[in-house]
Amino acid sequence: MADTVTLALAQVDLAVGDVAGNTRKILDYSARARDELEADLIVFPELSICGYPPEDLLFHSGLRHDVEQALETIRDQVQGIAVLVGFPEYESKGTIYNSCAVFRDGEVLSHYRKNRLPNYAVFDEERYFTAAKEPAVFTLNGIRIGLNICEDVWNASPMQKARAAGAECIIAINGSPYEVKSQRNREKTLKKRIAEVGVPVVYVNMVGGQDELVFDGGCFVMDSAGEVAFRAPPFEKGLHRVVLTANASGVTPQSADVAALLPVEESVYKALVTGTRDYVEKHGFPGVIIGLSGGIDSALVLAVANDALGPDKVRAVMMPFRYTSNMSQEDAAKQAETLGIRYDVVPIAPIYDTIVEQLAAVFEGAEEDVTEENIQARVRGILLMALSNKTGRMLLTTGNKSEMAVGYATLYGDMAGGFAPIKDCAKTLVYRLARYRNTLGACIPERVITREPSAELRPGQKDSDSLPDYEILDPILEAFIEEDLSVAEITERGFERATVIRVLEMVKRNEYKRRQAPPGIRISGRAFGRDWRYPITSGYKFPG
Repeated sequence: MADTVTLALAQVDLAVGDVAGNTRKILDYSARARDELEADLIVFPELSICGYPPEDLLFHSGLRHDVEQALETIRDQVQGIAVLVGFPEYESKGTIYNSCAVFRDGEVLSHYRKNRLPNYAVFDEERYFTAAKEPAVFTLNGIRIGLNICEDVWNASPMQKARAAGAECIIAINGSPYEVKSQRNREKTLKKRIAEVGVPVVYVNMVGGQDELVFDGGCFVMDSAGEVAFRAPPFEKGLHRVVLTANASGVTPQSADVAALLPVEESVYKALVTGTRDYVEKHGFPGVIIGLSGGIDSALVLAVANDALGPDKVRAVMMPFRYTSNMSQEDAAKQAETLGIRYDVVPIAPIYDTIVEQLAAVFEGAEEDVTEENIQARVRGILLMALSNKTGRMLLTTGNKSEMAVGYATLYGDMAGGFAPIKDCAKTLVYRLARYRNTLGACIPERVITREPSAELRPGQKDSDSLPDYEILDPILEAFIEEDLSVAEITERGFERATVIRVLEMVKRNEYKRRQAPPGIRISGRAFGRDWRYPITSGYKFPG
């Protein structure tokens, strides 16, 4: 009779720092895996006990105590099934390992410390953890299983060490954040690793939002030929059954489910919904407030908020001024009505006029300029924050990545708020996402998508008055922000040199604004947040 191990892969949403809550989930999922799936081993993601990434919370002695107590609880209370959990391991003062352990009926079957520590993009694990070198392999039901943690699988050595130590299958637990094409990149990398070691790999990843990061799950299993034998639906919590069977030719994974890879627009939209829902709910807000302008950005944010939280937890506010078109007011009202969201109208002219009158003496002799436009935006910010304070609901900002990059936003105005769902979405992507959302059920009026974008802060204003067309602007920004290309390299792609320099100078000049912006969901390879660290004060000149 062949040796078999029935795995339960826990694609679970965990909260950073909530050790007690995470432990309850681990105990609950373990009992379900034992009783419902008849699993031999349940596998949880990286640092599952404390959540990922815990950042400087790792230095707090109270967290260490909680984690060590949780480990004892899990070891002693999980019975009748083996459990693989990740946790920070405190060996001595100043030495912390990113570790995992396998417990069964009060015994430790295996213990592993992460070999490779990522220190790029959103990761700075070298700040916190000490790298280890040793492999870990344990035997369960006659099958020898090796352990890896996240970054380990992006390097050849850790998996090769496990194979050399006798592993017939490797389980990799992960805290891998979402970005466009992340699932395809993971599977491409694991296929390469499998070609080197010749054994199947089980990849388990968490799901849910943590500040600006979103974890998409996407747990999968590849056989020894590098073919996907199982893939979990992304962005969905779940417990998934996979059977490993050992025979003369090696270990074969079996499952009935291989979820499809998502198109870009669908995966990004799900990331926005997941990130917004978790940020609001994990902070305990009763709902959100959104300033609805009749434009494409606020329309998309309203749709995301509705899908994340439900219409009862969303309020929309239109704040018209004399430059606000009838089209904008009609379309904003129509979208709110379609979604069943409370919609209020609060004109800003009386407040604006009072402010301008108060400033008339000190502004005497000065021409009207962007100052008056910014007053409009800041009046709206005051009103929205007042509603936020009064209701306890968080204010969502509606700026996109293109605007944040070049500073086409008003500090303390439309940038005011607690969270920015589309902060990492370029304007051209915003249009694609709006069209995708309407395929799920039309809610964004067609005119909002097709009209020329305008801030409507002065008569006849268009975004193109101040910026290159977004079809030009966005690829320039992507080349600079995500690829770190020079002016010459971007120009070689067919863009006018003067335009490239102008755009890059705008990005540099507006760093001070971005440092004061709320956090937002990261969906690209480089977002304005933890993986963007340009200086505010800089004497660097882009070559003309």
